[in-house]
Formats: sequence, structure tokens, C-alpha cells
Amino acid sequence: MDKKITKELIEFIKASPTSFHAINTITTQLQEAGYEELSEANLWQLRCGGKYYVTRNHSSIIAFHVGTDLHDYSFHIAASHSDSPTFKVKENAQLEMQGKYTRLNTEGYGGMLCAAWLDRPLSLAGRVIVKEGNSFVTRLVKIDRDLVLIPNVAIHLNRDVNQGYAYNKQVDMLPLLGGSETGKNDYKHCIAKELKVKPEDICGMDIYLYNRNEPSVWGAHEEFVSAPRLDDLQCAFATLQGFLKGFHPQTIQVFACFDNEEVGSRTKQGADSTFLYDTLYRINQALGMEEEAYHKALALGFMVSADNAQAVHPNHPELTDVNNCVYMNEGIVIKSHAQQSYASDALSLALFKEICERTQVPVQFFANRSDKMSGGTLGNISQSHVSINTVEVGIAQLAMHSCYETAGVKDTEYLIKAMKQFYSTYFHQIDATHVEMITKEDNEMDS
Repeated sequence: MDKKITKELIEFIKASPTSFHAINTITTQLQEAGYEELSEANLWQLRCGGKYYVTRNHSSIIAFHVGTDLHDYSFHIAASHSDSPTFKVKENAQLEMQGKYTRLNTEGYGGMLCAAWLDRPLSLAGRVIVKEGNSFVTRLVKIDRDLVLIPNVAIHLNRDVNQGYAYNKQVDMLPLLGGSETGKNDYKHCIAKELKVKPEDICGMDIYLYNRNEPSVWGAHEEFVSAPRLDDLQCAFATLQGFLKGFHPQTIQVFACFDNEEVGSRTKQGADSTFLYDTLYRINQALGMEEEAYHKALALGFMVSADNAQAVHPNHPELTDVNNCVYMNEGIVIKSHAQQSYASDALSLALFKEICERTQVPVQFFANRSDKMSGGTLGNISQSHVSINTVEVGIAQLAMHSCYETAGVKDTEYLIKAMKQFYSTYFHQIDATHVEMITKEDNEMDS
């Protein structure tokens, strides 16, 4: 177990309270590794061996490393997502109650476990549009102090709560900002003060609640890590590290982290947008390739869709499939679903399993109980725009969609190792039924 990796994961999560911050954190690591920023609004000029990235909406990113031998090249892609269930602050934010309390008017983003958000120290973070002369400038904000809290109702006033309670997001889940001294514009003033701007210069905001509880490594042998937003920042972190470490000269290796997976991905920056297609197609064009080469690169290519998976719950093992169930610290999870909520099939499963075996990374297999509905994720959604062999993988975790989730410390390193191997591999399709796996080491031996 590499404690350094867990520490780096924790720092990554702490720096990423929202999708906007997660992409900013990823951008910083890419820049430190020599990646050059591109703009969708400008002409792209690319070179073999070049390292680039492009963002959309400041909340999704695609980075790519161009191979040095592009004869029969392929795209090797890993996809994760930057968002997690939370609460977004509405435009008209403050709700006054009899001059005694000021609450924030929020709405749910994604399918969260409401009870987990109660009685925790919370604060605000997100994106703010500031007017500077004739320009509208995007600024990130993270108020780094305990600012709001959603209080529970005392059991004396709700004695049946432990027999089950249906939380009403408009009533039960509104955070308390202040007491009788709170002014009618204090919310906006808090944001303006943090950014050192005038409140009247703020033109728009995407502000969310975030959990202030510190991540923790715990267990009898320090085998668990708990933190906000493990789903899916753990996979985003691990696939990024593998992307930065691996390379094969015959591939264009691609790292994608999309926003809005938790609300269906149907946004301009989601997996169900044209972002991935637009980027891959422009890469091919900017390298001077014919359109036929683009279609060949997809046919030869491979995507790893990485999104965390539900581990067997210690108190409720009956909720998972009897033998397609997974545990923390026992390896990467490969997910399958007959109704195609997951994009894995026999070929993609076999190829990814071989990648893991070559780097001595254990794998597990997940399928839902047949009487339970499966959740969808990135792979099958993105395939409606970019058809490519895809495997759905993840890291086993507890309390998915809580504001404080738990996973195994070993599994982050497992996914990094597997993704490094994936990005160092090329799949050579000999014919319609025969695929050969060629690693960077194989190439070096042949030469």
C-alpha cells in the first residue's frame, strides 16, 4: 500500500469541492507535465508527440498526448466525471424567517443521500462571472471556512424519524446562513468579499454547497479512506495519473473528465454532448489525416469508462448479487449489464482483464441483482456519439452519493497501475475476429 498515493488523492479531493475546481486542479497537473492549452474557438495546430488539453464550460476537460508513429494509429481513451450530488444555491438565494433566521434557497443536484448532509459543517464554492469594464471574467470561489449548516429536527419534535422519514428538499434541506444580524444581501457580500470585488460587479453565479469534513484514513490497518466526492474524483485522479505515466507511440492517448454525469450528461459539457466527438475529429484533422484515418482510429481504439461501483455493504449483503459482488481493496471492478446500462462486452472485458493481469492488478466483476435497476454511466452514453470498444470499470466503495463516502486505499494504486499499462498498449486488429495486444515493451523487444 502506497501511502503517498492516498495522500495525493486526498489533496486532489480537498482542492476540488466543485466540478469547476476539479477541472482547475486537473489543469494544473497537466500544465506541470508540459501540456499546452487549446481553445475550441481557435485554430488547432498539432504535432506528433505533442501534449494538449481543451476545456468546455470550465467543468469538463479532454487532454491528449499524440503518438510519434501514427501509421494505423488508434485512440486510447479513459473517461471519468467531475461532478457529485450536492445542492445548488438558487439565483434569489436568501430566505428570511421572522427576522430571526436567514436560510439559503437551494435545489438538489443529482441523487444524493439527504440525511448525510444534516448537522455537518458546510460552505460554498463554485463559479462566478465578474464584470470588468466591457469584459465578463470567470472566477472560481471557495469559501474556506464553516459557513452554513443544515440542522436536523430534534427527535422530541419528530419522534417517528427513526421509523423512516421522507426528506423534502424545499423544506428540510435548506442551509442556515445566519441569525437576526444577517443582512438581506449578506450571501452575495460573502462571495464578493472572498473574490475581493464589489457585489454589483457580480453578474452570474453557479454556487454549490460542499462538505467541510476532512478526508480520513481509518480502519484496523488503515485500509479505508473516507472523503467527500470519492465518486468520481477517485477515478478521475487515478486515470489521470495513469495517463501521465503511460505512452505508446502508435496511439493518441486521451484523458476525458466530463461534467453532469449525475444529472444525465445531456449538457454541452456532458458525455452525451459532442465534446468528445468534436475533439477527436479535430485532432485527426489538425494532424493532416484523411477522414478515413479517423474512422480507422475509432475502430482500432478502446475506451475505459471509469466510475465507482457499489461495494457489498457489511450490514446488508443481501442487496447485492450473490456472486457478482465486489469488495473494497480487492481490485478494479469490471461492470456488466444485460440491458446495456454498462458498455462492457466479452471482447472489452477480456482485453482489459489481460491488461490488469500483465501488471498484476486484481479484478472483480459486478452486476446488479436481477430484481434491481442499474444506474448508467459514461461509456454507454458517450457511445451514442463516438462508437468505440468500451469497458466499464470502477473502484468499489460504500455510501455512494453520500456527502462522505468510503473506499479502499489499495484500489487507487491498482487503477493507476492498470491505466498506465492501458496507455502503454496498442490493439492491432488482424482481422474481424482476431485482436493482438502490443505493449510498449513488446515494441522495444522487437526493435
